[in-house]
Amino acid sequence: MLESAETTELLLAHRLVPAGPIPTTNDPDGFYPYESFCETSKRPVLKKYRMVSIENDRIRVKICPDLGGRVCSIFLKDGEVETLFFPRVIRPVRILPRQSFTGGGIELSFPISHSPVQTIPLLCEVTRDLERIYVSCGERELRFGMNWTVEYSLGEKDAFLTQRTVFFNPDREAHPWMSWSNAGVPARPDTEFHFPSGPVLAHGRDLRTVDWKTDGPRRQADVRRMTGFFWRKPDCRAFGVFTPSLGAGLYHVADPSSVPGMKLWSDGIGRDEAWVNQYTLNNEQCLEIQAGPLVDQSVKDLLRPGQLRHHVEFWIASHTARDIWEIPLPQPRMRALDRVPLFGWARSEDVRYWLALISAQKTGAINQIPKAPDLDCNRWAVSGIADLGDALSWAAVSTAGGERNKWLFQRGAWLAGRGETSAALEVLAQSADDRARALSGRLWLTHMRDAHAAAQCFRAIESEAVALHPQVVIERDKVLAALGKETLAERGRWLDAVSALEDEWLAERRASWLIDRGDSQAAFHVLRNTRFQLVHQRYERTRLWRQVETGLHLEPVDYPSWLGEDDLAEFGAYREYPADR
Repeated sequence: MLESAETTELLLAHRLVPAGPIPTTNDPDGFYPYESFCETSKRPVLKKYRMVSIENDRIRVKICPDLGGRVCSIFLKDGEVETLFFPRVIRPVRILPRQSFTGGGIELSFPISHSPVQTIPLLCEVTRDLERIYVSCGERELRFGMNWTVEYSLGEKDAFLTQRTVFFNPDREAHPWMSWSNAGVPARPDTEFHFPSGPVLAHGRDLRTVDWKTDGPRRQADVRRMTGFFWRKPDCRAFGVFTPSLGAGLYHVADPSSVPGMKLWSDGIGRDEAWVNQYTLNNEQCLEIQAGPLVDQSVKDLLRPGQLRHHVEFWIASHTARDIWEIPLPQPRMRALDRVPLFGWARSEDVRYWLALISAQKTGAINQIPKAPDLDCNRWAVSGIADLGDALSWAAVSTAGGERNKWLFQRGAWLAGRGETSAALEVLAQSADDRARALSGRLWLTHMRDAHAAAQCFRAIESEAVALHPQVVIERDKVLAALGKETLAERGRWLDAVSALEDEWLAERRASWLIDRGDSQAAFHVLRNTRFQLVHQRYERTRLWRQVETGLHLEPVDYPSWLGEDDLAEFGAYREYPADR
């Protein structure tokens, strides 16, 4: 028996609030040209999602193309156990790269971790040959324009899920990438860690190397804080977890020559469980077992022009504990690599403006130039469309007034997104679009280190609504703070103008302003009484709190958890741009 089916499922989904109108280039909390988010709604709505299931007599697998190709279920028929954690709600939280992470299932990330498309649709193709069913999900990603496909397949007798991942760079330039397969599994105090011996990089409050056999935790109950473990020289190619109280386990195996990366992530029991609670319905706990073609998440590789790369890995569901040294590497007969589809752009709303513009430029038909995205539309020129630059320039010289300003803004954003910051500033300076002024302000500060030029850009913003948008107020305040004490009054006027908004990011800047004006007691009040949401791997509030402690001569708090930040050592290539200091 070997079958597939396509259905639609109704899930609870929480809506996201965009960070604002400034493009995400040169933003430490963003990944251009994707939109970033600052809040998640408290109440979910009902939303339909495509699901593809494949099954044989041993396992049933469910894949959701609309959630970035996520595997939502691996159900083991012998024992009738679910081996993946899936929270039954899409409740994104503030984790990089877009501050819209949702846990559970198996997520494949590319070209950065976590996946920038983990909560949005991919293209999907289901095919079958004489031996296997293949479910392929993928796209041409927007950042660099590289193709990626994750192919899940199942044979009639397989007791495992085969995952093959393909990357291809069609561009004339090399591009950086990382990729990890991240499986969320149920976590209970008795969940056992079945991992190889050998040296392991432990990423907790500090970075240290431990010997797993002698010093590594054996089960979830042994972990008391969030910690990531990266295997340096494992003595076995298989790993996994098993939970006796559930009778469920999941194991991973791959050829270490192509998939050397091996990771365990646990938030442990007690203090840090809230970091998992926030993306669930009922506070059920989850931990993650991960694998990838790079050794850890502090490094990226380059995909050269015209290079195609692939790797294969296997997920094995079990209702009994397995001896990882006895798990063989499966050798299924699979279709030829060139039959794995390389998909195009997955979502028309992301690319339709830009493809229509390129088409109009090729024909020279000025009347076919589309209307440029307006101030209330966070669609920014796609950096992964390499030939878009000339079309944007043509649109700017072929239009006038507000349309010209919008196209100049888009060209400037596109140049900045491709790393051509000086050229971007020249183009943005020609635009009277307030988004161009705000983006210029960010670029002058973060890239050119010229706070005076940055301040001039923000002071030139004409629209009151744009000037008072929280994202703009925050970015302006960073610029004015860089100018020193002379701008304290100006900063205060802008912060007071939005003081009734319940916005934690504004509260953070108000605390910074209060510290700078010498009022540490008022800053203490702001930081102690604001309800901060949890934000992973960001430490600005903690830095502000340490300044307050110094200013008020307070005994340092070991971990100011109420600030909503973790206390991990700063590690990993999860950002394109360094966090603010």
